[in-house]
Amino acid sequence: MSEENKYTFENPEYRDTYRHTVSHILAQAVKRLYPEVKLAIGPSIENGFYYDFDAPFSFTQENLDALEAEMKKICKEKLPLERFELPRAEARKLMEEKDEPYKVQLIDDLPEDATISFYKQGEFTDLCAGPHLDTTGRVKGNGIKLMSVTGAYWRGDSKNKMLQRIYGTAFPKKDELDAYLNMLEEAKKRDHRRLGKELGLFMLTEEGPGFPFFLPGGMTLKNTLIDYWREVHKKYGYVEVSTPVILSRKLWERSGHWEHYKNNMYTTVIDDEDFAIKPMNCPGGMLVYKSQPHSYRELPLRVGELGLVHRHELSGALHGLFRVRCFTQDDAHIFMTPDQMKDEIKNTVKLFDEVYSVFGLSYKIELSTMPEDHIGTVEQWEHNQDILKEAITEMGKDYVVNEGDGAFYGPKLDFHLADSLGRTWQCGTIQLDSQLPERFELEYIGADGEKHRPIMIHRVVLGSIERFIGVITEHFAGAFPTWLAPEQVRVMPMTDRNIPCAQEVVGQLTEAGFRVSMDDRNEKIGYKIREAQVHKVPYMVVIGDKDEEKGIISVRERKTGETTPMELVEFIEKLSYEVKEKLR
Repeated sequence: MSEENKYTFENPEYRDTYRHTVSHILAQAVKRLYPEVKLAIGPSIENGFYYDFDAPFSFTQENLDALEAEMKKICKEKLPLERFELPRAEARKLMEEKDEPYKVQLIDDLPEDATISFYKQGEFTDLCAGPHLDTTGRVKGNGIKLMSVTGAYWRGDSKNKMLQRIYGTAFPKKDELDAYLNMLEEAKKRDHRRLGKELGLFMLTEEGPGFPFFLPGGMTLKNTLIDYWREVHKKYGYVEVSTPVILSRKLWERSGHWEHYKNNMYTTVIDDEDFAIKPMNCPGGMLVYKSQPHSYRELPLRVGELGLVHRHELSGALHGLFRVRCFTQDDAHIFMTPDQMKDEIKNTVKLFDEVYSVFGLSYKIELSTMPEDHIGTVEQWEHNQDILKEAITEMGKDYVVNEGDGAFYGPKLDFHLADSLGRTWQCGTIQLDSQLPERFELEYIGADGEKHRPIMIHRVVLGSIERFIGVITEHFAGAFPTWLAPEQVRVMPMTDRNIPCAQEVVGQLTEAGFRVSMDDRNEKIGYKIREAQVHKVPYMVVIGDKDEEKGIISVRERKTGETTPMELVEFIEKLSYEVKEKLR
């Protein structure tokens, strides 16, 4: 980080410090306007901050407007933020005198040797570890926006009192705030849950919370995506397998998942024995490899699986297709010799590059390193982490390190995709694993005729078919490219006289392999076109008397809104090229 960017929002530490300071400004404004309100906690978070309050009334939009105005005043007052420390007894006494019971509880729960610090700004003092800006004058009042109020249990425990959480955001410039708010408005329009319903893609029901239902349009989209997945994996030398959804507890104990992942697994009993519905495909993949002997000549062996997995998620965390309890993981396990590791990582990244470019998605790479609950030796972990670093560095790609966030069996590269609004989604991952081959005693016969242990890569490119559909639905705002669109062409006869000709056009387009429908309702053509646009159909074919006389069709393109007369064979060639090349 250059010195000139150290105190800008490009520096995550400065950004967090700035927004944490704004959370204190909010708390000060609350105490000024509503002295009876009690303070809880107020951290910075991604894209903003929040502060929890215990108030004898419900905060309304009117309250938020008043608080925003007061916060701007506090910024203009340029109050210094002064840090000081107190011994535990004095710190407790200070918060008792200010009648802040939640702060007292926080002090009581701190370790005996903890430093207890406060920050004072004007008449307001808050218990806080910091850091903060040096003065409220550093914060630009016109860059502050209080976004919403929700309920939040104290300490996140449902046994505790429900508090009110005020969410806000802050930027150093008003135009940056405006751009962010505009992005949020655009994101609302692109919400995949709304578009999924409007376009007939999927549905979520009370009878199956977290278990999505795919409707005909969504199933077409899903299958088209899977067809492309199979096409690109065949090109890169993968074979495909399928493993059972339910497997014995003994398998999950052997893999380590029973110990490390049991709380997220659904279990059942069959013939008086414990079984689990698979939360991931890996252990089944181990059994597939182990089912027959292997030679070094077969390696690397790239094995893909579109496996249906189930993971228990808390009901409050469920969110459309982004967070579900059942999804199709586009898994692959690559078994290789130690000297093949780097090349296979590079080959996998090349596959990722090809797939993501088709959707117009850029990405950033995050290297997640050894967690506390890891299995395997530190030396193995460090060696595998170095291999991952070297592979992507040699490919000319940058990465950031996410300390301690690796899988329990190995380090990983996570690929965070950026959509058309600049939002990021973690989809692809490459995980290097020396542990499961050891646990399952996987072997291959080397060139020396001896038995050796293979190294393994776990990887997903889309992550979850369902989640990826949610991502690209918002990325394209439901206006999928022609090759992916559930309905590619809608044919519209102008009058009943034109229906026979329209039916012939539908037949020829269908025979050519396109997804076509016909709107022969007794409605005006303008109404039909508007409805097709709402359904985001890439092409609308209008057929009237003049079209029939000339032996042509009028093709309206969703992307440009322009209508072009052309022969049917010309239109089929255009569509064929667009689908084959997967144009966006």
